[in-house]
Amino acid sequence: MKTLRLLITSAGRRAGLVQCFRADAAALGIELEVIACDLEPELSAACHLADRRFAVPPVTSADYVDAVLEICRTYEVGLVVPTIDPELLPLSLARGRFEQIGASVAVSSPELVEIARDKLETARFLARHDIPSPATAAAEDVRDNPDAWDWPLIVKARSGSASRGLRLVNEPSDLPDLTTSEPLVAQQRLTGTEYTVNVYFDGDGRLRTSVPHERIRVRAGEVEKGVTRRLPQLQDLAERIAAALPGPRGALCFQAIVDDNGDASVFEINARFGGGYPLAHRAGAAFGRWLMEERLQLPSSANDDWRNGVTMLRYDAAVFIDS
Repeated sequence: MKTLRLLITSAGRRAGLVQCFRADAAALGIELEVIACDLEPELSAACHLADRRFAVPPVTSADYVDAVLEICRTYEVGLVVPTIDPELLPLSLARGRFEQIGASVAVSSPELVEIARDKLETARFLARHDIPSPATAAAEDVRDNPDAWDWPLIVKARSGSASRGLRLVNEPSDLPDLTTSEPLVAQQRLTGTEYTVNVYFDGDGRLRTSVPHERIRVRAGEVEKGVTRRLPQLQDLAERIAAALPGPRGALCFQAIVDDNGDASVFEINARFGGGYPLAHRAGAAFGRWLMEERLQLPSSANDDWRNGVTMLRYDAAVFIDS
């Protein structure tokens, strides 16, 4: 039986992701040891579901990558899966260092990460490649030229995640104080049905599947109730985005709105596993299995044969620790 040690970084509440990897390993017939790390692993549900857990410095620390490397070196980790935006760039830049010790980091190129991390750069990327997207600008540019915009607008943090700082701005006077806030972008308000599209790229950067799900209910920026929908217009957009992205690898996702006419517009790209990925997994898109097959040099089973109409209804659960 083949064995693999997997490290999930910034594990936090990603208990569902741990469970997906365990299910994929069982289906693949390999022995999987899950290692997880976090700033406070004793307070991380996902860390307590792992076989080993470790504390690491903040992802913004200059010591973060070295700490993750040391875990990989000590425990002979074969696959590293990042989960939050701020760690993607340092881990991508250090991917060669991980490969030298036999650890493969499931992260896209630094160039792609920088596009996805910056919402203004995302908008510029989409516009350059004629991918439908809402008009977007730095909030200060909108403040200086308000008559060029159709109000209301959506304002959000330029590098935010989990809907941090998201607000509806009805008129120019409602714009926040830009001298005291973090950098913000303003974006044309879209109307329609919101979707996340989970996409998987193999080690050669080829798109292997795209799995849209309708975001029926959202809490703190993460889908709480959703259903997979095989929509051709969203899968076509996935193909177009895939053709334009520089160096995609592993799990990514993008968000889009489909209006009443059926036209789709992309407004965000995430270069990591999306928070709603367990729904795609349940529908048959086993990204974890495909990553492990690649790492262990097994034949790839990656496919686009996922099930339409699978519904996820999330609820709060707890991990109990008897001390």
